Amino acid sequence: MSELRYPPAQRLDIQENLHGHMVRDPYRWLEEADSPDTKEWSDAQDDLYHRLGSEHVARDRFAERLRSLMGAGNVGVPVWRGERRFSTRLGPGQEHSVLSVQDGDGPERTLIDPGALDPSGTTTLDSWSPSPDGRLLAYQLSEGGDEESLLRLMDVDSGELVDTPIDRTRYSPVAWLPDGSAFYYVRRLSTDLVPEGEESYHRRVYLHRLGTPAEEDAIVFGEGRDKTEYYGLSISTDGRWLVLSSAKGTSAAIDLWVADLHEGPMESPRLVTVQEGVDADTGARVGRDGRLYLLTDRDAPRGRLCVVDPASPGYENWTTLIHEDEEAVLQGHALLDGEELDSPVLLAVWSRHAISEITRHDPASGELLGTLPMPGLGSLAGLTARPEGGHEAWFGYTDNTHPSSVYHYDARTDTVERWAQAPGEVDLPEVRTEQVSFTSKDGTTVRMLIVSPAAPADGPRPTILYGYGGFQIPMTPSYSATILSWVEAGGVYAVANLRGGLEEGEQWHRDGMLGKKQNVFDDCAAAAEHLISSGITDTDHLAIMGGSNGGLLVGTMVTQRPDLFAAAVCSAPLLDMVRYERFGLGQLWSVEYGSADVPEELGWLLGYSPYHNVREGTRYPAVLFTVFDNDTRVDPLHARKLCAALQHATSSSIEESPVLLRREGEVGHSSRSVSRSVELSADQLAFLAHHLGLSLD
Repeated sequence: MSELRYPPAQRLDIQENLHGHMVRDPYRWLEEADSPDTKEWSDAQDDLYHRLGSEHVARDRFAERLRSLMGAGNVGVPVWRGERRFSTRLGPGQEHSVLSVQDGDGPERTLIDPGALDPSGTTTLDSWSPSPDGRLLAYQLSEGGDEESLLRLMDVDSGELVDTPIDRTRYSPVAWLPDGSAFYYVRRLSTDLVPEGEESYHRRVYLHRLGTPAEEDAIVFGEGRDKTEYYGLSISTDGRWLVLSSAKGTSAAIDLWVADLHEGPMESPRLVTVQEGVDADTGARVGRDGRLYLLTDRDAPRGRLCVVDPASPGYENWTTLIHEDEEAVLQGHALLDGEELDSPVLLAVWSRHAISEITRHDPASGELLGTLPMPGLGSLAGLTARPEGGHEAWFGYTDNTHPSSVYHYDARTDTVERWAQAPGEVDLPEVRTEQVSFTSKDGTTVRMLIVSPAAPADGPRPTILYGYGGFQIPMTPSYSATILSWVEAGGVYAVANLRGGLEEGEQWHRDGMLGKKQNVFDDCAAAAEHLISSGITDTDHLAIMGGSNGGLLVGTMVTQRPDLFAAAVCSAPLLDMVRYERFGLGQLWSVEYGSADVPEELGWLLGYSPYHNVREGTRYPAVLFTVFDNDTRVDPLHARKLCAALQHATSSSIEESPVLLRREGEVGHSSRSVSRSVELSADQLAFLAHHLGLSLD
């Protein structure tokens, strides 16, 4: 067998003076995915990965167990339109969730099965929205993981398409008029109307009337506004009130307007400001009682629920209905006001240190009436009620050892019962789950969920530390075949609630973004040190794992604290923080990270940018980069550049701690088939098992 060597990678003498910083970029040529040099380098990386990957003997065992545990499937929370119920379900043997409809007690009918449409598994159902009367369905399908979905309309009774599909509608909300004759939606401008390189931006709100060409749809909102803005839309059940929101990129600062559609043409509604130019996250919806409900962190970082007359929605008129909790984050609400009830009930969803709960309130005063019993210490999703009102609510639930289920609440009897469960039967391993606290570098208390084998350990266990730490995304308990497969094999899996998420409210997010991003990495280092000091693991048996923004976390921990970890898995990562805005959807994220165009912010970015903090002669851990060729959010160039840099710089031998790149075609940043999920997770876990000494024997 030939000697193991990393593929050669030319180091260019590229050095730029950016705001007084001398910034080197020796692997800029790897930004060009289609260049002959990059293709040759990538092919050589493929060969190296497959050669070393053949030594990961646990791979097939992990794949078998992952497939079994994923066989549990999942079930979605129902969406009601009268007695017509829409829901999704992933059953054993299916590659993607299937959308079905059921009329009353009649048979369930499949509406959209991505697996039947595309047996290759690369087509995904990205979103769907039935009309208020349930006759029509707006839905979005994309192919190859690029999320560039088309907006289509279906007649629910016949299954036939209505109208021509509308393109450039990635991430578009749909706000139907009550009679289903038209809807508001969001679409990007045609590429010939925007500057080169900005094709993924420049959104507008349109009104589409069924039966008319989309190119004739009127622009309702968005002209002259920032190119990175995203828009949200909803219409009240009576069709009177349109609520429109706007945010620059992924910013948590939301502008919000409401319009009375009875006042004039729907193509040009008169928008009245609810809040504008305010650094606060506020979601709004008009309830059946005619009040505008506002879930906001304005003057309440953990959230409060306010109400106001939509005709006079200014901040000075807001009334707080449910006040901020000092230890829980308000996440959602639902109003139950059916005639069967003696009095209406307002439900509120909270997350208390990443664990979900539901409280009952008087909708007139906000008075706390009680708490709903929960199935366990887990996560809730999708609290819904019938649009026309009633006494029932439904919510999704999961935790580390329970696949997704749907629970039903009856306000007449104040009872919660399981309504639907994941369709597959699986043999679940016995595990132990505990939430621990530790102290970060600046004295902040941080929490972490640790899943471990039920049997006590004789010594340090092979341990995976997972984190994200950004974009208001909390890490909450959920069923994971990856976690259970690892723990069943004898390992420990720890999920840290790092700053940057929303586990402790908006201030927790703010303390992990922009100039405070280093707090996220300090929290992660403290989590690793806690796992080591408590005897759960040691540096020879500890790995870090994460994807997307979590991939940035992994890259930063590898370059800042290589001494803590024996291995790392870095998936679909951001890693060159000087040039990230130039690729994919990078310009949307400057509100979270900062921009290299601003001198002060460039200083923040250079302080932790993994690509710019690689040091020659450092003993780096074994690293596996996993990237996806059709990723239109985070360009795989980030992983290519850091992979080349680490391969050049590391003092670890390729045999002992290799730096490898696994790439995958025809799949994008997020949604993927079950088979592809099994393959990816099996490769990742087998790599970590090999380098942490976890044996499945």
